[in-house]
Amino acid sequence: MDTTLHKAAGIILPPDLLHLSHRQESPENPVSLTKEQVQHIATLARLQLEDRESDDVVEKLSRIVDFVDQLQAAPTDDVLPMAHPLNMSQRLRADEVSETDQRDFVQQNAPSTEGGYYLVPKVIE
Repeated sequence: MDTTLHKAAGIILPPDLLHLSHRQESPENPVSLTKEQVQHIATLARLQLEDRESDDVVEKLSRIVDFVDQLQAAPTDDVLPMAHPLNMSQRLRADEVSETDQRDFVQQNAPSTEGGYYLVPKVIE
């Protein structure tokens, strides 16, 4: 199946569902997902919806899509991206060696070593 990346929504939709992101909604007539669209989405997600569940799922998914539409309408042109929601800076420690090389001392207790490596018995033949 051919999928298309829709920039406005920021999600990947199959071509037959692309019209969802171009919905014209008015306050008196909110547009929501249809039962057939939800069943198609469930099929793509390999979910099996019972008839008694489908109305509830249609309502919940429609509310999610409506909320995403509200988020898309927010003016974000002059907003700079943030790495963190709080205006903080990370205190970094100095990049200095704090531990000395004690490999030879640690490997004194090993049964067999060679060239700084631990020698272990072969387990796969």
